[in-house]
Amino acid sequence: MTAPSTFIALNRARPASRTAVRVVQAAVLLGLLLIGIGPLYWMVKGAISNPTELTTEPLALWPDEPLFGNFSSAYTDLGVGRSLLNTVLIVGGCWFVQVFVSTTAGFALSVLRPRFGNVVYGAILATMFVPYSVNMVSLFLTVTDVPLIHLNLGDTYWAIWLPAGTNAFTVLLAKQFFDALPKELFDAARVDGASTRQLLTKIVLPMSRPVLAVISLLAVMHAWKDFIWPLVALTDPAKQPISVTLAQLATQAPQDQLIAAMVMAVIPPVLVFVVCQKYIVSGLGFTGVKG
Repeated sequence: MTAPSTFIALNRARPASRTAVRVVQAAVLLGLLLIGIGPLYWMVKGAISNPTELTTEPLALWPDEPLFGNFSSAYTDLGVGRSLLNTVLIVGGCWFVQVFVSTTAGFALSVLRPRFGNVVYGAILATMFVPYSVNMVSLFLTVTDVPLIHLNLGDTYWAIWLPAGTNAFTVLLAKQFFDALPKELFDAARVDGASTRQLLTKIVLPMSRPVLAVISLLAVMHAWKDFIWPLVALTDPAKQPISVTLAQLATQAPQDQLIAAMVMAVIPPVLVFVVCQKYIVSGLGFTGVKG
């Protein structure tokens, strides 16, 4: 052990140093909790406060007379229940399409390795540098007049589901994860007569739960919070998701009920992250994604 390392170790062994380190750690943890949980707490407090109290005492820690009925009013009177159901349908379809496309594309590029796979992979990655707003016009023209079959998907959930599969980042995650799998397994399976479908369903997918959890989280979070494209593709208010509904209610709904609707919109993705956090952390470690 070098002299500086010895000095640091001895200094940490002192009671005063240990106490200082623990105080700093506790202060940092408390600060992170306030930053992360503070806005959520304010939302819940605002959801059960009356509009007058929100205006006169915005920094109050708790309302004098909590109005828990704001949640039921927002669910029924503001039509949030219907919008949440629409969002669940949209998120479910986007999740399935994105997981299907990402896993099959990553499997083909990593395991099957077609002749022009590098060219295709480069073209997929190139789409990451194109702004989303630039693609929106061409995407709208495509879904309103699908090439070859000339089918109009406008104002249908297919206009939201199908474009969800064109996510180059999740394809990149899947390919990186599949590249790390032992090639000997694929060679042994081919020797035993396994088909391409069996390689994917019997070997690759059972070993890919971490990366599938990461892709699922990214798909769910993006589909749940997406606003611009659902607003453009879905003109029928009865089909629009919660993100579009909240924006339309912002100018006409009571503030307390609006905040209650926001709380109900936030709860599902938070629960998804809490349930899947173990797989998400391990999947990020396997795919080498940082930050």
